[in-house]
Amino acid sequence: MIIIPIVYICLCNAITEREIRSCAAEGACSMTDLERCLGVGTNCGRCRSSASEILNESRSDSRTILSGVAA
Repeated sequence: MIIIPIVYICLCNAITEREIRSCAAEGACSMTDLERCLGVGTNCGRCRSSASEILNESRSDSRTILSGVAA
């Protein structure tokens, strides 16, 4: 059995990396989208850079997968 750890990115709103990646998979493409969808970065703001990095990684991963499908 593989245990995947839960990584909290936004402690103020208890938002996990998994939730950010899921929101990106559903079409979020900016921090504004994450703010609306999850509330990321709406309190202290310390999570904004990490959340943005995860969002960009997730979008990059999905573009790579899609370009592989199109090939």
